[in-house]
Amino acid sequence: MDIKDCIFCQLPKERIIAENEHCLAFHDLYPVTDKHTLIIPKAHRTDYFELTPEELDSVNDLIKQQKEKILLEDKNVTGFNIGANCGEDAGQTVFHCHIHLIPRRKGDMENPKGGVRHVIPDKGHY
Repeated sequence: MDIKDCIFCQLPKERIIAENEHCLAFHDLYPVTDKHTLIIPKAHRTDYFELTPEELDSVNDLIKQQKEKILLEDKNVTGFNIGANCGEDAGQTVFHCHIHLIPRRKGDMENPKGGVRHVIPDKGHY
């Protein structure tokens, strides 16, 4: 992929809600829940496994920063899912690394047990 065609490499500055030296955070255009946030490296990296050690630290710093911000803004948030789709067969559709920070609230789904294990239907319950 040519990075000039990458929607995250061309992200409008007004969408950015936080940043640090190596990463940006912005709200997902198709949120799973309110305040669903994406964290991406500023450099074009295909997926999580291409991140440098410095980018990994920056990603983690922004995840923690945004988690605290969300908790201050929304007292109904009681948990989070953090995830990255790496590769087409894992559901990745934008091939610029992005990590999802998804706030969760009590009752937002009938039975949340298993969390991210539900990416394959009927495999999350144990």
